[in-house]
Amino acid sequence: MKRVAMLAAASAFSALSLAALTACGSGTESDGTTGEPRPSATETKPPTPAERLHGLMVTSADVDGYRVEPHSDAYRFAESPEDVTLDKQVCAPLAHAVNQLPLGDPQAHLVRVLSKDAGAHTYVTLATYTAGGAGTAMDDLKKAVASCGDGFTAKASGGTSTYDSVTAEKVAPAGDDSLGFTTTMTFRGASHTHHTQVVRSGDVIGVYFAVDGRAIAETRPSDAKLPVTVVKAQNAKLK
Repeated sequence: MKRVAMLAAASAFSALSLAALTACGSGTESDGTTGEPRPSATETKPPTPAERLHGLMVTSADVDGYRVEPHSDAYRFAESPEDVTLDKQVCAPLAHAVNQLPLGDPQAHLVRVLSKDAGAHTYVTLATYTAGGAGTAMDDLKKAVASCGDGFTAKASGGTSTYDSVTAEKVAPAGDDSLGFTTTMTFRGASHTHHTQVVRSGDVIGVYFAVDGRAIAETRPSDAKLPVTVVKAQNAKLK
């Protein structure tokens, strides 16, 4: 009699275990109050801000013929915006934009360098923000463009850069907000003009900056334009 009872108990335990395993494998659970299913803990988590930027960043598949590479530490002007000092603090957003540093107070940022030859390079800096942060960063940049027409000087571990002038530049509308500007600087007697475009799409800001490194190294004047192909490709990914 005892053996029959033990077999019955074992059979009941096995049935309960099977039911529990079946419930765990279903992918949903009851919320305990309404009886409605709720997502299980195994569902995919949303991407982190940094992961999101990697997905938004332009790649070589988006811009045929361009190399897309990480920004080399050897050419960084500063490690972070906090490392930059200026003679005019209002011009800080400009110094950050042209030196591949994020604007404002982002959650994360990512930089890539695009090139077709050894001379011209286009830097793309993407940053994502909490609610309202991207709009504030754009407003500060617009104020800087309007206030720093006669130039500014920025210093960091990468050296000292003196910009002779800042001029607003008309660009094709993109995203929720966009603006363009040029900066000029003189290096060893040669004048260099750099073009920058900034686009805000929701809580993400993209900064595009063009420079002719070979001309600077060879002390030849330069006027580096932003490649339309790169700008269009990156703007398309920010939509």
